[in-house]
Amino acid sequence: MLYRAEGIVIRSMDYGEGNKIITLCTKESGKVGVLVRGAKKVKSRHAALTQPFTYGEYVFFRNTGLGTLNAGEIIESHHELREDLIKAAYASYACELLDRVLQDEETGAFWFHQLKACLTSLQEDKDPQIIINLYEMKILQAAGYGPELHVCISCNQPRNDEDMLVSPRLGGVLCRYCKHLDPPAMAVSVRTLKLLRLFARLDLRRLGNVDVKAETKDELKKVMRALMDMQLGLRLKSQNFLDQMDKYNI
Repeated sequence: MLYRAEGIVIRSMDYGEGNKIITLCTKESGKVGVLVRGAKKVKSRHAALTQPFTYGEYVFFRNTGLGTLNAGEIIESHHELREDLIKAAYASYACELLDRVLQDEETGAFWFHQLKACLTSLQEDKDPQIIINLYEMKILQAAGYGPELHVCISCNQPRNDEDMLVSPRLGGVLCRYCKHLDPPAMAVSVRTLKLLRLFARLDLRRLGNVDVKAETKDELKKVMRALMDMQLGLRLKSQNFLDQMDKYNI
């Protein structure tokens, strides 16, 4: 059967001497694998369609399993992301994270739109850490692990923001009266807690330019990393690279 789908390349790997297999996050069909014959050849007319982060329209034959590309057209190449080390690192993390969380054939345009918005925001030079932290929040919510940020996850009571801690293990905020249930719960500033709540209700497609103080960004990064590690437990190569960038202040 012949399919036509808008998709973003979230993974590209060599296959045989001259071919590539790409994984697309599509608007209509979720995650789809497509074989692109001859993509590694110098004069291949399809080579550009296999580049990471490329957003295009893909036409492919598929019965079950892997599809085979017939034709395609680039809508947005996102070549700026591939040419900038920092942007490429964050974009790679966004794609690998989605690839690991999104199951094959799991449909829903939400995943596609959030990834598209993430890549567009990175290309527009918005703060990459804020973009990624917001994207991570959307991934957690879509995967069913969105944190409870308004009432204590234990006693279900609303408390003053100053009395709230974040418990990555329990998946939400914990009041100081219930801290004994998770002693490692993280103390956060009121500003960080408000940003987390904003991220929970904000669609990435509506993200403007956000100016966040350095200390708040540091706290936000630690909280989101802890939530991702505890709730999803993924070990991503792209995350290791981001960690190395942080280590050497790149």
